[in-house]
Amino acid sequence: MNNRKYVIIFIILVSASYSFFGEDRFPRPEFQSDYDFPTTTVPAPRDSFYDYLDIGVLFLMLTLTSYFALKQRSRTGIFFCSLFSILYFGFWKKGCICSIGSIQNIAYSLFSGSYAIPVSVALFFSLPLFFALLFGRVFCGGVCPFGALQDLVALKPITLPRWLDNILKVFPALYLGVAVLFAATGSGFIICRFDPFVGFFRFGATFEMFITGGVILLIGIVIARPYCRFLCPYGVLLSWASRLSQWHVKITRDDCIECKLCDDICPVGAIQKPIPASEVEKKETGIKRLMVFFIVLPLVVFGTGFLLSRISPFIAQFHPMVNLAEQVSLENKGIAEVTTDASDAFRGTGTPFEELMQDAQKIYAQFDTGTWLLGFYVGLIIMLSLIRLSVFRIIPGYTIEKGECVSCGRCLSVCPLEHKKTGRKNDDE
Repeated sequence: MNNRKYVIIFIILVSASYSFFGEDRFPRPEFQSDYDFPTTTVPAPRDSFYDYLDIGVLFLMLTLTSYFALKQRSRTGIFFCSLFSILYFGFWKKGCICSIGSIQNIAYSLFSGSYAIPVSVALFFSLPLFFALLFGRVFCGGVCPFGALQDLVALKPITLPRWLDNILKVFPALYLGVAVLFAATGSGFIICRFDPFVGFFRFGATFEMFITGGVILLIGIVIARPYCRFLCPYGVLLSWASRLSQWHVKITRDDCIECKLCDDICPVGAIQKPIPASEVEKKETGIKRLMVFFIVLPLVVFGTGFLLSRISPFIAQFHPMVNLAEQVSLENKGIAEVTTDASDAFRGTGTPFEELMQDAQKIYAQFDTGTWLLGFYVGLIIMLSLIRLSVFRIIPGYTIEKGECVSCGRCLSVCPLEHKKTGRKNDDE
């Protein structure tokens, strides 16, 4: 019995070998064609070793930039950290994943039960904020490749009027709210989609984004760091954290000779000029204005929430499923005469149209709630900006605004007292 079993196995193996080496009974299909597959611009998944390496390099660069900014007070050291960051986080890492884009991963993980955020992404989001709480925006100064790229081209930056600067700084806060809404509802990662610089690092930018990035860099020659100051959503979070920083680059008032060199060279307008008591308005006037603002605040917050909620059906159209449901609905009614690839694929699945509409209605409801919250946030940002502008206080000497300072070290490079203390010459000489 055992011998017969081995004979059967031998016959099967011999038959398989003949079929393997035998001639084809039918001609084999031809899979080759003249079609050239496009080169993807999305970097391939990296080995986990590189994830840990990236985290280690991020921590090291944050530490070095903090050291050069606070201990050595050296613009040169910060500058070389910036160059390394462009090479490593920009060209080597291809700008992905970056701390700016990680906002979307965090938002999506909080509102989607099917997505578990990788540890590397969570650390890229949290580490710069942690350092900002301690030392200020050192990530912007010497670690962010996008900021470093703009810093290199800031050759003759001018100072914008204070009122214009404050108005433009509302836009990144709005961008942050919209990006969180789109990521939370699964509509897309718009920060990555419209990133003006990542295409440069991947050598694969679309024509539109190449022009956009080029224009931003050209503007950056005369208006320093335009993306960082007036578009970057992560810079909003860093600014909030930096205002609470325990250790930050400071101007020592007792030693300051008020030469105004730091104020002249600061590319982002983060130096506050002295305001003597004689120029401060009466306390009663300021209190009355603040009372008016606080009375108006809830009305503005509710009003912006109501206005944005009215356009939530339009915003929801950006979600792929809602867009698909609308397209299939138009096709069913005969309004859309031409089908799309997405609608054809949906019909091929055999899923009932009613089920698709139910899923779309859930997304509509999410956007209805989300636009209300976004409106509240927008109204609050606008009113807090007005309140901040309306508060006048005595400033005895030149002071660095923690939230606006990007720790680039340019002020340190021209300060004569810094040169005297450290024995260094002017970095610009």
